[in-house]
Amino acid sequence: MASKSTLAYGARAARHPNPVAKRLFNIAEAKKSNIVVSADLTRTEELLHLADTLGPYIAVFKTHIDIVSDFSNATVVGLKELAEKHNFMIFEDRKFVDIGNTVQMQYHGGALRISEWAHIVNASGLAGDGIVQALTQTGTSDTFAYKGQRALLMLAEMTTKGSLATGSYTMNCIESAKKHKDFVIGFVANQALTHVETSQPSSDEEDFVIFTTGVNRATKGDPLGQQYQTPGIAIAGGSDFIISGRGIYATPDPIGTAQLYQREGWEAYQARVTNGS
Repeated sequence: MASKSTLAYGARAARHPNPVAKRLFNIAEAKKSNIVVSADLTRTEELLHLADTLGPYIAVFKTHIDIVSDFSNATVVGLKELAEKHNFMIFEDRKFVDIGNTVQMQYHGGALRISEWAHIVNASGLAGDGIVQALTQTGTSDTFAYKGQRALLMLAEMTTKGSLATGSYTMNCIESAKKHKDFVIGFVANQALTHVETSQPSSDEEDFVIFTTGVNRATKGDPLGQQYQTPGIAIAGGSDFIISGRGIYATPDPIGTAQLYQREGWEAYQARVTNGS
């Protein structure tokens, strides 16, 4: 698979055909940040406080909305207002995996109202191409109120020890993404996926975004099998946006730590662009 990781975010924004990817790159360029904060918090007040506190330093705020015990309209309104206030996008890490019809209802409508507030969602490739087709159908429909403002990432790899998201699974995720480029903007992966060969040739305008989870400066793993890499290593490996949760917000100084990750991630990105030019 082709990669445009050596190009500057601004250049990628200028040439990208997808409006969500274009906006994402423009936010990164404007804020000099490729940081995604993963907010694994269980109460709306905590979630919104974190978004407000770290919003100035991040490009994307990532949620697991189904763990928020008091989810309500206030959660939705608060997230949307803070995303506008601090100019970040919201990524709901839902990992959709079901039949297409069910996924459409989970995404658009349902108790969590995901399509109303999440600019980006993700899906597993386990259910096959039908799930991607279903989400694309919803997200690109002329009757969809947020057409051109929503996008999908494919969960191509995971950072947990013993993950089965490898080999043919990863290749099939890429194949699906190539079929549905009007809605799929990239992948959750541990690195650039240039080593994966697919049956569909890469075109010159192809530019999939890579989000990498498990970024932590202070530790290499946790007792439940999570494996970490540093911001510099992740960006050097081809990641475009690096995701960190507890490594930032569970520290004594979340703002200072977020600024440190922001600086390290940005410097690694600049070095990658300079070395690739």
